[in-house]
Amino acid sequence: MLRATNIDSLSREAFDVLVLGAGINGAVAAAALAARGAKVALIDRGDFAGFTSQESSNLAWGGIKYMENFEFPLVRKLCVSRNLLLRSYPSAVQEIRFYTAHERGFRHGLFKLFLGTWLYWIIGSFFTKIPRLLSRRTIAREEPIINLDGCDGGFEYSDAYLVDNDARFVWGFVRAALDHGACAANYVESLGARRDGDAWVTRARDVLSGRELAIRSRALVNACGPFVDAHNALTGQRTDHRHIFSKGIHLIVERLTPSRRVLTFFADDGRLFFVIPMGPRTCIGTTDTRVERPETEVTAEDRRFVLSNINKRLDLPRPLTEADIIAERCGVRPLAVQDGGGAADWLQLSRKHVLEVNRAEAHVSIFGGKLTDCIHVGDEVCAAAQELGVALPRPAARWYGEPGEAVRQEFFRKARELDLDALAPRASERLSARLWRRYGAGALELLEEIRRDPGMAGAPIDGVDDVRCEIAYAARREMVAKLEDFLRRRTRIALLLRREELARSPGLREACRTLFGDDADRRLEEYLEERGAPRPSEASVEAPAEAKAPAAELPLP
Repeated sequence: MLRATNIDSLSREAFDVLVLGAGINGAVAAAALAARGAKVALIDRGDFAGFTSQESSNLAWGGIKYMENFEFPLVRKLCVSRNLLLRSYPSAVQEIRFYTAHERGFRHGLFKLFLGTWLYWIIGSFFTKIPRLLSRRTIAREEPIINLDGCDGGFEYSDAYLVDNDARFVWGFVRAALDHGACAANYVESLGARRDGDAWVTRARDVLSGRELAIRSRALVNACGPFVDAHNALTGQRTDHRHIFSKGIHLIVERLTPSRRVLTFFADDGRLFFVIPMGPRTCIGTTDTRVERPETEVTAEDRRFVLSNINKRLDLPRPLTEADIIAERCGVRPLAVQDGGGAADWLQLSRKHVLEVNRAEAHVSIFGGKLTDCIHVGDEVCAAAQELGVALPRPAARWYGEPGEAVRQEFFRKARELDLDALAPRASERLSARLWRRYGAGALELLEEIRRDPGMAGAPIDGVDDVRCEIAYAARREMVAKLEDFLRRRTRIALLLRREELARSPGLREACRTLFGDDADRRLEEYLEERGAPRPSEASVEAPAEAKAPAAELPLP
């Protein structure tokens, strides 16, 4: 098992760099360092992307809201980062239109905001489609779901979004780090670190087994997200920056509009408020609430705020209520502030990242940040590692991006010869497009499985597109330690189905058997207990007949 093997390696070997925290900052740090030749270890006390990085809006945007505070250099930097993601991940990160209705009496007039979108487009190097001014009549024709009471028009501009979920995108960087020789393990908690000569010795504990180990590394990168300050206290690090926290929540409901746009409004508190497509569902939010701790939950007040705002701004057949909520997302934004400042005007704070480097002790702390700017974070960590004396034998190696065009063409050629998309006729999108987007070159391995057994292209869990070969692939290569890792982070199944519906699915038990073998029943019970979902009935124990029926092989050159 990959995870067990890696944990053994953590205790035996010495590393150039140990990265603590496997959210987006830690994942890109490990991927960049490993690709450029450093010997890297990566650990997280939970699952990869299991905290802040699984709770985003799934948007990769250039920070148009920061223009209100005249933070044009930051907007430029984020636009460049967004454009780089669009070029580097054309399947996973795609341009999407933001469709904004403007209410009369808002603090900025419609034409001023429209001019702002043009300036945003110019700052972004004209990389996306041109902004467009919208009349009330145009909005009524194109998006009749928008309530136009009090609206004097709107505008449309472009940014980007993740076609799959944020945690899946983060996992791609973890997988890239592994492919370049990094040693990564989830559910391994740092208990603190100390200097021993010219090295760090980090005490760690396998959260699942209780085993303790010591990890030696030349340098230490603290990428613990909202827990950076807490871990710095364990290692005696004093920094100029610290975090304050803003809680954001999203509610997921049935699809509200068939269009592939982000509907954008200004909520009652004046903040941007989104209606975001999520495959067959819609994600609505977000809130912006100051909290004192990273651990948060969705409150009744949060739900009322989101539902009230959406019901005011959309002309729905009936108002949305809590009964319409399929799933919820809740996380904190760790906002970097200089010690002693930032508390009074925290609503104006940006998501910029800051690296603090302690050269004397070979320690790096990463504060703040957002998914959009992740590639720059990886490059900056590499530069910091070199300052600390870590050798990078391949300093110019490209460590991010989808596989090259030749690999892509080979995959789609073989997919056509297999007539892959015809094997999943009820899927919400073409199976070939989804496998390539999620697995890149690994999708060729999935094609071979389907050629040997066409039943592997079947989706065992009703209501989602994930097919059997993906579950088997996750069991082999994606370090799934708990059922939630698969349902919530390697896929977005838990965001698309209600807990009760998922618990009743016969395919869920089948997926558990594939992922965990003889331990399937215990893992399923553990998940249902943690999620508060009802137990499946005895009638759901058997796998669907199609899963057990033998199938003839299909040709694949």
